[in-house]
Amino acid sequence: MKKESLINLDQIAALLPKEFTEEQIAHAKTLFYKEFSREMHRFYGGKMQTIPKAPIYGFNWFNVWYTPGVSAVSTAIRDNQDASFELSNRNNQVAVVSDSTRVLGDGDCTPPGGLGVMEGKAMLMKYLGGVDAVALCIDSKDEKGEPDPDKIINFVKMVQPSFGAINLEDISQPNCFKVLDVLRKECHIPVWHDDAQGTACVTLAGVINALKLTGKKMNEIKVVLYGAGASNTTIARLMIADGVDPKNMIIFDSRSILHADNPRYRDDPRYYVQWELCKITNPNKITTHEEAFKDADLLVALSKPGPNTISPEWIKLMAEKSIVFACANPVPEIYPYQAKEAGAYIVATGRGDFPNQVNNSICFPSILKGTLMVSARKITDGMAIRAAHSIAEFAEKRGIDTENIMPNMLEWEVFPKVAADVAMQAIQEGVALHQLTWDEVYQQTKQDIMKVREITNLLQDQGFIPQLEEEQITRVMDRVIAKIKSEKC
Repeated sequence: MKKESLINLDQIAALLPKEFTEEQIAHAKTLFYKEFSREMHRFYGGKMQTIPKAPIYGFNWFNVWYTPGVSAVSTAIRDNQDASFELSNRNNQVAVVSDSTRVLGDGDCTPPGGLGVMEGKAMLMKYLGGVDAVALCIDSKDEKGEPDPDKIINFVKMVQPSFGAINLEDISQPNCFKVLDVLRKECHIPVWHDDAQGTACVTLAGVINALKLTGKKMNEIKVVLYGAGASNTTIARLMIADGVDPKNMIIFDSRSILHADNPRYRDDPRYYVQWELCKITNPNKITTHEEAFKDADLLVALSKPGPNTISPEWIKLMAEKSIVFACANPVPEIYPYQAKEAGAYIVATGRGDFPNQVNNSICFPSILKGTLMVSARKITDGMAIRAAHSIAEFAEKRGIDTENIMPNMLEWEVFPKVAADVAMQAIQEGVALHQLTWDEVYQQTKQDIMKVREITNLLQDQGFIPQLEEEQITRVMDRVIAKIKSEKC
């Protein structure tokens, strides 16, 4: 085994005992990535830093970049607010805003508890899309300790002069719905909720290609959505906009199934998004898992992390060549091998160590990049749908099969393509302030991505990003193996 491949984490499974079952292997990988992540974050002190983008040739250059010269920049922007996009980094700067009340599958982690995820978002934006981003984890609690959506709304409105776009993240429902809808209407810059819109975009992309492989059509399939939070409600909206018949859609929440007589949503105005779906989906008012899953072509689960949240018995009820997206993190609602044994034809998850990872990282860096490049006033559903088709087209062109329906984050060519397609959609819909050609957006995005990769490689090669040792990996894996063996005992 080569040391380099181990450091790239390509050979992690080879460190596991041969007698481990598939479930033990999946469990071991989950534990390893958690343990190793904590160790690496401590080793590097986080994962983002700030470095200059302009030169300093000598002492007097401080007079250019700061006082007295910079006074001319301040007054120019004072007299023309749009000049801030040309005279500062604002046009390539995104705020990743979260109150950390619903971090991955861990729930409320307190405001600083979200920094790991938000810094990760910033890292992916920079490395995959060439976009600068800043993690801003805020305290949204009121005097009773309850999250207050108005605090998030007011915060974003106050900081928007410093940014070209806002990425909302890990805000609990129902607050996330109000926060996004109000800010999309009232902010002067685009606001994007990646848990909702990003997840919906990449899920739609995966579904498009899965349907190609099964020979099924979007407007004919029966769909079950397991979970009715920000992700699945937005997935429902985009899929309906892209051709799914809402009458053939059934949505589960944690307590019930959505339909027009559901009192939880009918009587609580905070859940207006779910109520709108109640009125147009599940017209037969199906109330059991057996009825819902019978002859379903597609399951999209974004609910409680598993395993065993989704029963194999339900999968067995689905139609021939069924498609299962079990995308809870960090553990899918059902392991892929279980879903396959129950009859699923194509299985996708949110994890990169299983086939067909459905990961927001494939879309949000490029969607935000394309949006910023043409100074779009907002990110519309049409732009998200176009991004989904762009991702699907990219994968189809390079070849897809049942174990490979999506691009992965190493296929960098997908990002400038999606950015350019999104920018063109923004221009087409009349929400872009700047008119660029497809090739201009593509080439600039490609150049920015390549620059980031070259800088990162240079920092690694020169030792400014310290090199880790193979022993750090094996040490963590040894702890994981010992823990699993003790659990078995």
